[in-house]
Amino acid sequence: MAEAGKSGGRNVYIVDGARTPYIRAQGVPGPFTASDLAVSAARPLLVRQPFSPDRFDEVIVGNILSSPDEVNVARVVSQRLGCGVAVPAWTVQRNCGSGMQAIDCGYRNILSGRAELVLAGGVEAMSHAPLLFSTAMATWLGKLNGARDLPSRLRVLARFRPALLKPVIALLRGLTDPVVGMNMGQTAEELAFSFGVSREAMDSYAVASHLRMSSAQAESRLDEIEPLYDHNGNYYDHDDGVRPDSSVEKLARLKPVFDRSFGMVTAGNSSQITDGAAWVILAGDEAVKQYGLPVIGRIVDTEWSGLAPQQMGLGPVHAMTPVMQRQKINLDDLEYFEINEAFAAQVLACIAAWRDIAYCREELHLTGAMGEINHERLNVDGGAIAVGHPVGSSGARIVLHLCHVLAQKQARRGMAAICIGGGQGGAMLIERD
Repeated sequence: MAEAGKSGGRNVYIVDGARTPYIRAQGVPGPFTASDLAVSAARPLLVRQPFSPDRFDEVIVGNILSSPDEVNVARVVSQRLGCGVAVPAWTVQRNCGSGMQAIDCGYRNILSGRAELVLAGGVEAMSHAPLLFSTAMATWLGKLNGARDLPSRLRVLARFRPALLKPVIALLRGLTDPVVGMNMGQTAEELAFSFGVSREAMDSYAVASHLRMSSAQAESRLDEIEPLYDHNGNYYDHDDGVRPDSSVEKLARLKPVFDRSFGMVTAGNSSQITDGAAWVILAGDEAVKQYGLPVIGRIVDTEWSGLAPQQMGLGPVHAMTPVMQRQKINLDDLEYFEINEAFAAQVLACIAAWRDIAYCREELHLTGAMGEINHERLNVDGGAIAVGHPVGSSGARIVLHLCHVLAQKQARRGMAAICIGGGQGGAMLIERD
């Protein structure tokens, strides 16, 4: 990685961005498809730019649960936005880190001189996750389709059983690691046990997330949000999963979801299933100068890490640490942090891991403990527990929001990081000049 995010003297800037409100899933497909969400967030963003959409060198979108109608959703979105047929568009998939991966891809292409203007972000319509036929049902349908005469068809029909109609829920399957057979909530339980994170601590953290996000809404500090309008004329202008009346007492009544006998991870101290999109516009020095673009942040460094799938929630620790080592900074040098809140247990475990001398020595190969994150500088406007975690979008949201936090607080440096299903982590160091 080139020092300070430069290659041949190049800089990569975030010059603007926008996102939709995050809409909580209600058990049925929501009012917007993935491309609807992405287009709705991008249109006002592009309208206010001094260049036309066809000036982008590429459009990159992170997305996981792609629809059969929008397999390469980036291309669908770019065409709907009027970027033109000559602008290439591609979709990336790194589970929960997909939105950040899209930004990183654009960053690296600008850094290398292969691009100058990139529209990058992430989108997920989790409420539209498909219901699938099982392998047994697909086999039965295949044999029925292959039967060439009436007796053969009747023999296949005779083997039909109602149990074949039981659907496979793609969302649940996708949130389960096939290598270790654990879903994401179970990995959070593992971390809570390993680092002694209590149920009360999880619930307290979750309440703080809701209250911080509620304050940000009340004080109009979420100006990156662009409102949505559905086909029935309904208006969406805020993240609707935020609960300003949340309390530890209320959350304490909820039962564990992933380990019903001994667990502590509940729906209340976990991120919510939501639909949403987030974008940033990336630009190099030439584009900033040519169009007179404002700069809301500069990408200094990025990192992707791998670790055991059972401990995937510690991905931010494993990704942020190498960045700090390369840049010769420590936790105290970072003024603000955005760590995606997949689970309260996971964020609290990250904090505990950096305090743990043995973990830092054995897993991070440090000489001692990394230190302590100041809670007052971590997710200052709440996080995914309150706002939701549309998995393909969250990595882009936290990068965009970090830029806004740095501006609002008149701060210089911050880090966005995310844990990734399957045992990975991503981190992005942002500076504001």
